[in-house]
Amino acid sequence: MPRSTHAFFAAAVLAASLSPVAALAQAAPAPAAQPPAQAQPAIQPSDTQLQKFAVASQKVAMVADEYRPKLQAAKDDAAREKVYREADEKMVKMVNADGLTVDEFNGIGQAVEQDPQLRQRVIEMAKKNAPAGSAPQ
Repeated sequence: MPRSTHAFFAAAVLAASLSPVAALAQAAPAPAAQPPAQAQPAIQPSDTQLQKFAVASQKVAMVADEYRPKLQAAKDDAAREKVYREADEKMVKMVNADGLTVDEFNGIGQAVEQDPQLRQRVIEMAKKNAPAGSAPQ
């Protein structure tokens, strides 16, 4: 059941964009390229799943931030692959600890990416979960 490390790490980078600081930096609405009826979310997550995703995505974002410089410093493909594997293992543990499978996390991530209203709900949930003093200035 090997998962593509790169696919999960990419999902983690998406999750990083949902952290409250990044979310506020990206708060400008994207131009509507398609009518909403054409962009059906991959799944319809429950409020509980969204809450778990918001918490897990913040943790995953921290791991992504931690490993991004390590990836950039990797000298060759083997070193990059090792960093990807380390980051992937850490992220999977965090996602599982928050009560989601990797498939659920990725599915919710896709739904959030496709549905601006879901994205806003997750951003609001993430803001409520942010530790004191981590708000943007």
